[in-house]
Amino acid sequence: MATYAVGDPQGCFEPLQRLLEEVGFDPGRDRLWCVGDLVNRGPASLEVLRFFHSLGERAVCVLGNHDLHLLAIAADVGETLRARDTLDDVLRAPDREPLLTWLRHRPLAHHDESLGFTLVHAGLPPQWDVSAALTRAAELERVLQGPEHRAYFAAMYGDTPRRWSEDLEGWERLRFLTNCFTRIRYVDRDGQLELKSKGPPGTQAKGLVPWFEVPDRRSAGSRIVFGHWSTLQLHTRVPPRHRVYPLDSGCVWHGALTALRLDDERTFRVPCP
Repeated sequence: MATYAVGDPQGCFEPLQRLLEEVGFDPGRDRLWCVGDLVNRGPASLEVLRFFHSLGERAVCVLGNHDLHLLAIAADVGETLRARDTLDDVLRAPDREPLLTWLRHRPLAHHDESLGFTLVHAGLPPQWDVSAALTRAAELERVLQGPEHRAYFAAMYGDTPRRWSEDLEGWERLRFLTNCFTRIRYVDRDGQLELKSKGPPGTQAKGLVPWFEVPDRRSAGSRIVFGHWSTLQLHTRVPPRHRVYPLDSGCVWHGALTALRLDDERTFRVPCP
């Protein structure tokens, strides 16, 4: 049995199948982790959703920002499709409701003690260790999976607050948690989120650093698998000392789709035409 983690599919079903064939993935024996963003921008979001749904307990998928965007649109709280969204196939599917219910019940973070890996979509703020991150993820998951999920989607969008505090309450607290798990790339030296910059390290404004480079971040001793940041994987080699594994290699931008075999940290990649 092997466990593979795969980068953001974003509706790229055919490259996903080629990658799984490349690694010899056996759904009856192996496990498959996904860093989130199953849907959007690619041509086959519905097929990707159906595939991961079909794997049942063999798959662990955390939620990404595009997944939450799909759920917000489906919840009919005022959010509408954007120009580059490719979500119509999901929204019009006959099996839309079971697929979206399944998606809404995915975690924001996952940790496997036996493998020694933690899975998130985007990253963690420097104030959290893995234990704190799992506690905060469970807090957000309870709202997503409960009767207040439509109200949450209506309040989800926004870039503030920028810094973690235990005193945060209500929708502001949940919005901060959402932005950490699904949108974080850069922070300043005080650990405040900066959510506008998307380029690779070296292109950011003065005073900003990638979330995993903050001195004394509390999750520094943990191995963290994440996606979301395609320019990081495409243009930057992250030093091994950070113990982070970025897997978004920009498949939807004609880059590649990447998988990491967690058992031996071997990387696999297929091009995305």
